[in-house]
Amino acid sequence: MLWAAVTGRNLAGQVFVLQVVIVLLLVVSAVVAQVLQVQHDSTQEARNRSLAVAETFANGPGTAAALRAPNPSAVLQPKAEAARKASHVDFLVVMNTDGVRYTHPMPDRIGKKFVGTTGPALAGGTVVEEINGTIGQLVQVVVPVKDAGGQVVGLVSAGITTEHVGGTADQQLPLLLAAAAAALALATAGTALVSRRLLHQTHGLGPAEMTRMYEHHDAVLHAVREGVLIAGGDGRLLLANDEAHRLLDLPEDAEGRAVAELGLDGETAELLASGRVATDEVHLVKDRLLAINQRPTDLRGGPPGSVTTLRDSTELRALSGRAEVARERLNMLYDAGVGIGTSLDVTRTAEELAELAVPRFADFATVDLFDAVLRGDEPKPGTGLRRAAVAGIRKDAPLYPVGEHIRFVATSPQARSLTTGQPVVEPRLRDARGWRAQDLERTDQALAYGIHSLITVPLRAGSLVLGVATFWRSERPQPFDTEELALAEELVARAAVSIDNARRYTREHSMAVTLQRSLLPRSLPEQGALDLAYRYLPAQSGVGGDWFDVLPLSGARVALVVGDVVGHGLHAAATMGRLRTAVHNFSSLDLPPDELLGLLDELVGRIDQDEVPADGAAVVTGATCVYAIYDPVSRRCTIARAGHPPPALVRPDGRVEYPDVPAGPPLGLGGLPFETAELELAEGSRLVLYTDGLVEDRERDIDEGLEMLRDALGRTPGDSPEETCRAVLERLPKRPSDDVALIVARTRVLGAGQVAEWQVPSDPAAVSQVRSSVTEQLAAWGLDELAFTTELVLSELVTNAIRYGRGPIGVRLLRDRTLICEVSDGSTTSPHLRYAASTDEGGRGLFLVAQLAERWGTRYTPHGKVIWAEQPLP
Repeated sequence: MLWAAVTGRNLAGQVFVLQVVIVLLLVVSAVVAQVLQVQHDSTQEARNRSLAVAETFANGPGTAAALRAPNPSAVLQPKAEAARKASHVDFLVVMNTDGVRYTHPMPDRIGKKFVGTTGPALAGGTVVEEINGTIGQLVQVVVPVKDAGGQVVGLVSAGITTEHVGGTADQQLPLLLAAAAAALALATAGTALVSRRLLHQTHGLGPAEMTRMYEHHDAVLHAVREGVLIAGGDGRLLLANDEAHRLLDLPEDAEGRAVAELGLDGETAELLASGRVATDEVHLVKDRLLAINQRPTDLRGGPPGSVTTLRDSTELRALSGRAEVARERLNMLYDAGVGIGTSLDVTRTAEELAELAVPRFADFATVDLFDAVLRGDEPKPGTGLRRAAVAGIRKDAPLYPVGEHIRFVATSPQARSLTTGQPVVEPRLRDARGWRAQDLERTDQALAYGIHSLITVPLRAGSLVLGVATFWRSERPQPFDTEELALAEELVARAAVSIDNARRYTREHSMAVTLQRSLLPRSLPEQGALDLAYRYLPAQSGVGGDWFDVLPLSGARVALVVGDVVGHGLHAAATMGRLRTAVHNFSSLDLPPDELLGLLDELVGRIDQDEVPADGAAVVTGATCVYAIYDPVSRRCTIARAGHPPPALVRPDGRVEYPDVPAGPPLGLGGLPFETAELELAEGSRLVLYTDGLVEDRERDIDEGLEMLRDALGRTPGDSPEETCRAVLERLPKRPSDDVALIVARTRVLGAGQVAEWQVPSDPAAVSQVRSSVTEQLAAWGLDELAFTTELVLSELVTNAIRYGRGPIGVRLLRDRTLICEVSDGSTTSPHLRYAASTDEGGRGLFLVAQLAERWGTRYTPHGKVIWAEQPLP
């Protein structure tokens, strides 16, 4: 306790610390004042001594005459040194009017310029200044030396350091400090004695604790819902709180009077006066049934007497009933917070509200929403509503079923609630004419069923009214009251927020899905190289950026592409559309897969740079992609991928493998090249391209997913692509957590009977031979109708290759869905279509090819280029 007193954690300690601090401040103030006074006296003494010495020497006999002597230093130096030593100054300097010294304690400085202010002294005044010189802090004085006519003929300066005049202060300071220490010790001892006594009296409590203890004691005593009585050992009432006055109906002057004089019944008065121990003794006091507890106060050495507490058990029973009701309502509100809005589905959220209310709050509950809300749009007042949810203790209630379109009459409680935006309670439906006017037959059935009371509350989300919720009562005979109306409002308010969130999500999801579906291919293009099947599964929530495409290329080749944009929502769908459009444009250039992915990588990098939101955080538009080109003539498939899962290959014998295709970085990172892998596929092989949602989710990693895919593909050795898609997706959940895009392509081959090739020498005379060979081949294929146009096309293309290209020159005919004519040469110069003027002799060849062919173009090879043209088969 003494340590607590010293540290100041209680009242005694604070008094002790305060007194010691006051004495300490007084001592410190006295020492500081003494030191300042000593410093002032030292400075003043230095000024007076320096001035007296300087004036005495300046006015001394012979000083003015010596200044006019041929050698003033020889006369004045001995006199100045003698005067300096006799007066105990640090220096005494005599100088001429230009400030040149004639005397100085250090002879080597004679003849040098004086350092200090001399102007006022030359005018006949006196200069006194404090400076910090080479010998320390000093006071120097400069006075003039005048001749008999009053003319200034020289100057005298004297100075002394202040530390040389402070000896008296140094002697006084130790005595002062000793006296201060003695005073501090005496004050501390006296304060400790006072604090010790105060510590004993206050039991070690601080001022704030004592004040808080009293305030809490008084507040608790008069605020508790139990009566408190304190009686002395003589049977007199010492204290009674407000609740005791109320329960016992005590007079205002009860305190100080004997318990027997308070007008209590004999049994209760005898208990209070006796001071005996009592535990939950029940006494009837007037019209109250009180539970009394009593304990003596002298059990631990306290004063004699007793403390009694009173509790009104009648009110407690009523309060416990109300508390149980309140607890149940709080539980309902809590359950509403966690149980309503678990999904972003409008109908399901309405069902959660109805299911929560039955049977805890109502016997039946219905939720009616505007049709626009169910579609995700903003509601339109005045339109009809549709029943979204019904819940009840039984299934045969005569209420409108789910899905029923309802138009409430103006007098019905629902219509009034929708119009005013306020809840409506109908305690007795039998007397509610407005409700009965809605449907006389159905309302009569409801009354006969036992439904007798309802509450209808509008579903409001801000300024929007989304619909109306109605709670019906049939089993419980009590009608709905105002307290239950408040609970219904709270429940519906929480549900309305969730329904509005679901509505907004439905709207945005519908927009995103519409956008996404508009960007994905609706049907696959016609081509003869691959037998195709595909699937697209949207994610369980949100809209992803998975996409796929099939792109017919020149030479009967087909390109397959599958991609995945990082993220979900409109941004991902829009980015997916941009990438798909870019792939369409790049594929028309007949680029190899690695070059096409390189262009896509640059595009994604530009998208990332261009799209920066307001807060400055960059939008990461990363994407992955796999691009494959299959040639049915050579049976070769060239594949490149950018951060995408590897394709799966199912051989005709059922073996499943994942070809070693270099992964490459995801699109948008830049800086690294993409590599290709070339596969030779036997006819009937199945190439499977997919997105990561097929093989990876929260419950399994990608390696496990790849093994599951391998197993699924291995179980379908001879199945068609359509059956393969079905078998693979059967192993996925119905609504995956991520989008899934899947393409299964079974290879076909253009046999030797559908391909014809010729080598052409670089001689214009060889063109006629080519035309003859082509005509014979077309006749063998039964395509004589195309002979004339094919001859014209090949004549122009071969002639251009001979004239402008370089060898070797080749011609190839492919009979697929169309007739394809190809002319190859070793030059990389691309032909240019131009429109010749009427006076030009040439320039019409390619124009003729473009008119006769359905499509034509150029693709580049490692050894040159190929110019091709397609004609539809008859």
